[in-house]
Amino acid sequence: MFGPIFYREASVAPKRPKTFVARGVYVLSLFILLCTGYLVLDGSRSLATSGDSARFGGWMFTLLAPLQLLVLASLSAVGAAASVAQEKDRRTLILLLLTRLSGFEIVAGKLAATLIVPMSLLIGALPLFLALPLLGGVSPTQVLGVFFVTAVTVLLTGSVGTVVGLWREKTFQAIAMTVLGLLIYMGIGELLASEVAGMPEVTRLAMSPVRALAAAASPMASLSSDTSAELSMFLMVTFVFALLLLLIGILKVRVWNPSRELRLKSTNESATADQADQEGSTWRAREPRSVWENPVLWREVCTWAYGRKIVLIRIAFVFFFLLIGGVLQVQVSSGLAFESGGQIGRALPSATLPLAGLGVISLVLVNALAVNSVTNERDGLALDLLLVTDLSPKEFVFGKLLGVVYVGKEMIILPILLVIYLAVQGVMSFESMAYAILSTLILFNFAIMLGLHCGLNYVSGRTAILNSIGTVFFLCVGIAICMTIMVSFRGAFQLQLAPFLVMILGGGAALFASLGWRNPSSAVFFASFGLPLVTFYAITQFLLQTDHLYVFVALLSGYVFTTAAMMIPALSEFDVSLERGRGAVGDEG
Repeated sequence: MFGPIFYREASVAPKRPKTFVARGVYVLSLFILLCTGYLVLDGSRSLATSGDSARFGGWMFTLLAPLQLLVLASLSAVGAAASVAQEKDRRTLILLLLTRLSGFEIVAGKLAATLIVPMSLLIGALPLFLALPLLGGVSPTQVLGVFFVTAVTVLLTGSVGTVVGLWREKTFQAIAMTVLGLLIYMGIGELLASEVAGMPEVTRLAMSPVRALAAAASPMASLSSDTSAELSMFLMVTFVFALLLLLIGILKVRVWNPSRELRLKSTNESATADQADQEGSTWRAREPRSVWENPVLWREVCTWAYGRKIVLIRIAFVFFFLLIGGVLQVQVSSGLAFESGGQIGRALPSATLPLAGLGVISLVLVNALAVNSVTNERDGLALDLLLVTDLSPKEFVFGKLLGVVYVGKEMIILPILLVIYLAVQGVMSFESMAYAILSTLILFNFAIMLGLHCGLNYVSGRTAILNSIGTVFFLCVGIAICMTIMVSFRGAFQLQLAPFLVMILGGGAALFASLGWRNPSSAVFFASFGLPLVTFYAITQFLLQTDHLYVFVALLSGYVFTTAAMMIPALSEFDVSLERGRGAVGDEG
């Protein structure tokens, strides 16, 4: 239906054990969250009546539905962009363009092959969600509405990732522009959905997946004709927009590829060769540029190692920063930012969520930049050459680390400026500001080293990117979900500790499988199981509004130890995974 690219992936995927492991782990994780919520609630008050059961089912449904949307949409977007970008890095996309494959078979086939994983996870979770109506408080119509909203959103994010990957040459450019583009799209959707925009009722949810999901999960979704019309409008607009993006990719795939950079490079090489033939012995090579003592750092800082279009990523991030800054300015002007969480009926102060959102996006982008700095070398056949030079591991690791800091300086500095702004306005004390800045620097250092670690240990670039970003996602979102359950049920901590330890230990096992997949060690083992506990403790202390010194000390001990556990083996020897050749397809499919 979609050509040989999709047919091959659909034929190979059932032969991989990790396909079924991923589905089982995903559904099991949702089931553990459901069981954790039940154990926490049952520890404080038993589900003795049908009303208690209905309230529990409805609350868990409103928790799991957004989590599923976030996980699958992120997997679809990043996976699609990384998959296409890796085809470019390995020069296999050019080979596909030289065949008789049509633009539809290449673009739609690549998109459909990428969507196999998230769509199979979505279908696999359907029976679990359909069990929630048995508890009461949720109807099958709500479940199906949420799944339709999630499916079209996954289709849209996959289309954006595929088209941007075909458009941009570098992997980091594709991932970063996909993430920032989707964030801007959601921001526009929220703006149109607000009452200030004055949009008609039926079109308010047309571009807002978050509001559409909330409307589909609402008990009034099956009773209100207006809500059904709004959801139908969202499904239609999102589906049409995804098809338009796909059409653009089909029409432009052979225009964008090979890219202008490759064409200019090929033209310059041909012109140089012709000039050499004409001038003969009088031809002289261009005078070489002066290189620093650390050539890796010199390349990161003094060349366009990630492409010239990285300027567009910086502009898009600055735009997103200004948007978050505007939200914080409104909160400061209205006085909302000065109110604590308890006074406004929230678990967190109002200024925390926008600032945390910007911080998480910055961590994800910097982490993607770090892992891409290594996978680019591998896919460009440069890493093999570096291994046979006299370049020391110290020069390589610190050159990459400092180079990522320089290239992503805007993503590191701008969140810190917002923290300073809130301190100047009196929203936080200067002592808390100092702790927040130091903690931010520790987290960025961890994210960069995590990216380098995954890039060195995974042969597949796509696998390295997904594992690295997935680890950051788990630490930022997974622990937050645990805290959300705890705060919402507000039971006794001693009754909640056991189920939360099960979740955190399960997360530690998954973290150890990711970080120690190739070279397990005692340090990585303790870091994997200790880091979720440290993060859990830090967030707990922050929610309890205790001395922020405890939060800083927890982050300092946990994340610095984990960073050292990844850095020391990399510095002791050039330990790079080279077991499988570049033509191996076991990890790629």
